[in-house]
Amino acid sequence: MSNGTRPFAFLRGPGLEGVAEVGRIALLVGATFRQMGRGLRSLRLVVDQMHTIGVQSLMLVLIVSLFTGAVAAVQAAYQFSTVVPLKYLGAVIIRSVIIELGPVLTALVVGGRVGASIAAELGTMKVTEQIDALSAMAINPVRYLVVPRLIASIIMLPVVTIFANAIAIFGGFVVAVTAVGVSQHVYVTGVKQFFFMKDLYSGLLKAMFFGGIIGTMGCYYGFATEGGAEGVGQATTRAVVASCVLVLISDYVLANVLFRFIFAT
Repeated sequence: MSNGTRPFAFLRGPGLEGVAEVGRIALLVGATFRQMGRGLRSLRLVVDQMHTIGVQSLMLVLIVSLFTGAVAAVQAAYQFSTVVPLKYLGAVIIRSVIIELGPVLTALVVGGRVGASIAAELGTMKVTEQIDALSAMAINPVRYLVVPRLIASIIMLPVVTIFANAIAIFGGFVVAVTAVGVSQHVYVTGVKQFFFMKDLYSGLLKAMFFGGIIGTMGCYYGFATEGGAEGVGQATTRAVVASCVLVLISDYVLANVLFRFIFAT
């Protein structure tokens, strides 16, 4: 290598860089789980992050969920009016909301808000060398910064999803009664008749995984920030994009696992 080029430099490219990035994410996840026990001792940090991630996202999620349920009622009434009796409108809405729409849309909304917030916060700390200062003071950055955010994301996303489900079903109820012409009794009867706990459990389990993805992506891209203010903006964008893409990919994988194997019967 007399010309100073690196060995195997010809292999470098988007594909290899993608594999390397997956490896770096895996290393961060491994370090996070190793610090999980000690990180749980800082309960105040976890509670603060639960408030930031869950409570402060609740209003935005509820607005999105209300109109999601309303749109679901309109679309279901239009598509099924000549195929399925409208007495099943409540059943269609509740099953579509608690299995799919509630967890996924909540994850996308929270991922856009929280993923960007985490990446921007940690990215600013990285470029201003605050994370290096924590290491210099013998404070593990993963334990102090990543663990509380990851735990809060995993806990709060299912909680927020429960509220989102309820509001979406209520939005569908309002539209079904006022615009579609379904009576209150028929709608509520359909909801009760086709509500199954396994559907609720599957949706909340998916929300838990989505919370882990959002917290991990926000922390990873925050820690990987370089290049000052411009780097913080790029890290924020990457965190949001990665969170949304991985939520949709994992939704497909989890749907296959849950409904073909775990809850197949």
